[in-house]
Amino acid sequence: MAREELTRLTGEGNGECNQNDCPNMYRTAGGSIVVQGAVSTAFAPPDGEGLVEIPERVLREAFHALGW
Repeated sequence: MAREELTRLTGEGNGECNQNDCPNMYRTAGGSIVVQGAVSTAFAPPDGEGLVEIPERVLREAFHALGW
């Protein structure tokens, strides 16, 4: 899936980061959420999964964008 196929929910115009290099959340056409953040080593996830860490403000911004 290409980034262009996702709806960006966070990070637009907040002046804190460049176009694509900061924690963000995206929505897929199917309604699932894709999270971009710093790699976390809190524990080893199962094969095929990964852990990312995002600031709480990013999660709040995404909820707001979704009307939750």
